[in-house]
Amino acid sequence: MNVPRVTIRDVAHAAGVSPAAVSKVLNDGYGVSAAMREKVLRAVGELDYRPNAAARAMRGRSHTVGVVADIREPIVGQITEGIQEGLERSSLDVLLAPARTVQASQRSCIDAMLHRNPDGLILVVPALAYSALEALGQMIPTVLIGRHGGGRHFDSVMDDDAMGARLAVEHLARLGHERICHIAMPMGRFRRPSVLPQTAREDGYVAAMRDHGLEPDVITTDYSEEGGHAGALAALQRPEPPTAVFAGTDTVALGVLRAAHERGLRVPEDLAVVGADNIPVGALPQISLTTIDPAGKLNGSTAARLLRERIDGRRNPVTHAITPSLIVRGTTEPGGE
Repeated sequence: MNVPRVTIRDVAHAAGVSPAAVSKVLNDGYGVSAAMREKVLRAVGELDYRPNAAARAMRGRSHTVGVVADIREPIVGQITEGIQEGLERSSLDVLLAPARTVQASQRSCIDAMLHRNPDGLILVVPALAYSALEALGQMIPTVLIGRHGGGRHFDSVMDDDAMGARLAVEHLARLGHERICHIAMPMGRFRRPSVLPQTAREDGYVAAMRDHGLEPDVITTDYSEEGGHAGALAALQRPEPPTAVFAGTDTVALGVLRAAHERGLRVPEDLAVVGADNIPVGALPQISLTTIDPAGKLNGSTAARLLRERIDGRRNPVTHAITPSLIVRGTTEPGGE
């Protein structure tokens, strides 16, 4: 027996709102109250509404996976390589959309990708609102990389960023450092538990410092080389400057190293530096950056596996946390690695 397809009008009726309001919620439009969003998404879930499901079925499978990521970030190369490896034994090809890490750019790339009728989506550090991600997960098999908190209608793969920060603090504390500064990035409009990596790293750093009886020292800038440079200069100009810096990413750490060089400081004797992401340039002997390795390729291959399961029909959400590791090099210990 054919079951009638649930329409947007059915959702509107169940939620007690107009079809236009349903569309606005599903597209993460402005001016939607929290109460309306909750009513619509509850109706979407209860009715198992899947926008454009019939049209997608008529067009058939495209045998492609859409990947939306900021390709300017060095770790994205590792993640993409892992995704490709995870799809090697399937009929799925990768379509990469180079979005910036802002909501409008990612939304535009996702919309453009959906027009190509991919079989699924992998979103790397998505900046969309949680409700928009839930709605997207009901439209198409979706896996997020780097977004904490999990969800009901999508899968999530992320590093245990709080543990990574703890590894950095414990390493520096064992070396005798007490004034350990962390260069972070703003939390933005996100709210726990659905946050981006920088917030989880900052939370882990603060908790680890307090566990060691040390005073947290956070400088908020942005995850760029310039941001690391500016943050480090601000910290190093204090009457009692830090003796160690845990940078939010390796790119930030490169800015910290530049600032240390400009001030005539020896690394690691005068200033120890730890980064995060284990980008290839950090392993060069001229840099030898101690870093938190988030296993970028493993993030990608795990996301690919979960997406294939989603495409094959799995509906229950999966949240997979990857344990990071510390790679000790010369910026914290002379002769490290």
